[in-house]
Amino acid sequence: MAKHASAAVGWGHHHLQKRWLLALLLMLTVSMVIAFFIRAAFDSCDRNVSVDNVISSARDSVQVVDKRAPQIAAAKPSPLSFMKSKIVLLVSHELSLSGGPLLLMELAFLLRSVGAEVNWVTFMKPSETDEVIYSLEHKMLDRGVQVFSAFGKEAIDTALRADLVVLNTAVAGKWLDYVLKEDVHRVLPKVLWWIHEMRGHYFKLEYVKHLPSVAGAMIDSHVTAEYWKNRTQERLKIKMPETYVVHLGNSNELMQVAEDSVAKRVLREHVRESLGVRNDDLLFALINSVSRGKGQDLFLRSFYEALQLIKQKKMQVPPLHAVIVGSDMSAHMKLEMELRDYVMQKKIQDRVHFVNKTLTVAPYLAAVDVLVQNSQVNLTCRDGENALDG
Repeated sequence: MAKHASAAVGWGHHHLQKRWLLALLLMLTVSMVIAFFIRAAFDSCDRNVSVDNVISSARDSVQVVDKRAPQIAAAKPSPLSFMKSKIVLLVSHELSLSGGPLLLMELAFLLRSVGAEVNWVTFMKPSETDEVIYSLEHKMLDRGVQVFSAFGKEAIDTALRADLVVLNTAVAGKWLDYVLKEDVHRVLPKVLWWIHEMRGHYFKLEYVKHLPSVAGAMIDSHVTAEYWKNRTQERLKIKMPETYVVHLGNSNELMQVAEDSVAKRVLREHVRESLGVRNDDLLFALINSVSRGKGQDLFLRSFYEALQLIKQKKMQVPPLHAVIVGSDMSAHMKLEMELRDYVMQKKIQDRVHFVNKTLTVAPYLAAVDVLVQNSQVNLTCRDGENALDG
């Protein structure tokens, strides 16, 4: 990965910021997986130690989550404790029940738990009152996260004094020029760009032209990181900044349900009863906000083909059901109608169930037999160059 040093600040200041950024990313790799299992894992990061020592300490700390390990006698500082009293600005392209904003909220709460000053701005908000936005904003305010307008003096002042600015998703890049204007180059050296997208229409200079100048990019998988590296070079003729792959972890709520047989049984029975699915039926689920990039259409098509194959081969299998968790008629009405029309046309409405977006997914994880995970790589390739060209 190419090393990048910004000419906008002195070497010493930039070196310190890069070291903070690297330490934050290393700690997040561990924290996103174990932060809700234990209150702390190892001593705070000494900025004078080598990167190898930091990585070694991070790897060693993972051993703490092994159930067979002896209980820790005394709590140690959080792996993110070096962020105490640091000022962080989180920039979200939207505030909704979709994956990107919820992941950023999780990061906000992790940083608040170690005493960081966390500020949140949302770049794109509807003009009318939105119940979801209202609820999520107050959830953050209750946890000590400051929420204010993405436009105006407060946002600019906070970006200039912040130790770290996190841009969430490629689309959030538009905020840099739109709001910061001539101050943008003062902020770029302390920007961590968290990228989740993998579809072609995000590869536009208006979104990502500042990518080469930021301190670093954080991406959820190695496949996505390689895709961004290749596409930005081939299409836009720009280079990615130093890029870190940080895999996502599971929350304590999900893991508690996964390990509690009584909770699983109760939730399974409740959800299946609400869907009209019997205990012995085979239930498939896709849990994602409904959008063209998440593959709900492929999921339903494959499910229908499976039903046809079972019928043709006269297979003796339990009745199959499918549930899509993540519907939102107000956001993607055309796609939602297409999905429902397909179900009606194929006469499988008694086998397919739609559930609205929700923060509470543990009951559905407990209820299903097979969880289907979409692959944005395959979804991009299936539409050929049209998808890549946006």
